[in-house]
Amino acid sequence: MIISMKLHSSREQIDAVRNTVEHFGYKVHSIEGEERVVIGVVGVGDVTACLESVEAMPQVEKVVRISAPYKFVSKEFRPSKTRIRVNGTEIGGDEFVVMAGPCSVESEQQILAAAEGVAKAGAKLLRGGAFKPRTSPYDFQGMEEEGLKLLQKAKKLTGLAIITEVMTDRDVPLIADYADVLQVGARNMQNFMLLKALGKCGRPVLLKRGLSSTVKELLMSAEYIVAHGNPDVILCERGIRTFETVTRNTCDIAAIPALNELTHLPVILDPSHATGKRSLVPALSRAGVAIGADGLIVEVHPIPERAISDGAQSLDLAQFAALMRDLAPYIRLWESSRAILRL
Repeated sequence: MIISMKLHSSREQIDAVRNTVEHFGYKVHSIEGEERVVIGVVGVGDVTACLESVEAMPQVEKVVRISAPYKFVSKEFRPSKTRIRVNGTEIGGDEFVVMAGPCSVESEQQILAAAEGVAKAGAKLLRGGAFKPRTSPYDFQGMEEEGLKLLQKAKKLTGLAIITEVMTDRDVPLIADYADVLQVGARNMQNFMLLKALGKCGRPVLLKRGLSSTVKELLMSAEYIVAHGNPDVILCERGIRTFETVTRNTCDIAAIPALNELTHLPVILDPSHATGKRSLVPALSRAGVAIGADGLIVEVHPIPERAISDGAQSLDLAQFAALMRDLAPYIRLWESSRAILRL
């Protein structure tokens, strides 16, 4: 259930409600604004008795039962879109945010060239994998901490925020020291120990949809992170596995407006993994803007034919600059529409 306190409720009044809820065996999670506090209630207990007791308290304005199994990430818990601040950029706000960079950090020259190129074209975050989950144990696994240091160097050079993948819970503190956003890849969407650790990492998290996961399962994974203390989660549709073989994955483009109906969390699209073909990335990027995504994450490499991983789906720097020019009128319309909707 969601408990909305009256305007300017005192700390004593808020604590009294929390104590009452906890008396019935529930856990509480509150969002405190400047004027109003909203308290989320989760767990198993006598919901009717708890509901009636809380509704009778004079400092409580409204109590709403939430039917969705994902409580804190649901629109019922928070009707307005969550805005996540990253290095001066707001994801989920009135700006369409593009993240770009190579699949893997391969060398200092490669990542610095990529960073300068995508920054010049208008990207706000630099993506690059230092730890790489690969299907084959013989494939390149990433430069690990040395790669993180190169990403940090690229940030100092360009001012771009850094997003990079984390694979295990034990690596969370290390990567959080270097990165602005920690990415959970598709293969780790239901790595629950990792999700719990990310709830305490103090950094925004980009959560990619699993290879064969439903929208509900994606939201339940996001719930793990938020319920463990981190409200700054960005969802990413990157295509799912189907019987189709023309593209690397099947992009569930309808998942974006569906998620916008179900959750307050920002939602972005990964057109690179969704298609696996660089020729299809521009068209799908336009579709992402049109259908209501909050941003894109695009694979870009200075020399894609020499990329150690994902070269076939990576744009080169000139192609990425052309993509950003092509998207500009669509993004202006998107931003104007978003501003009007917020009035």
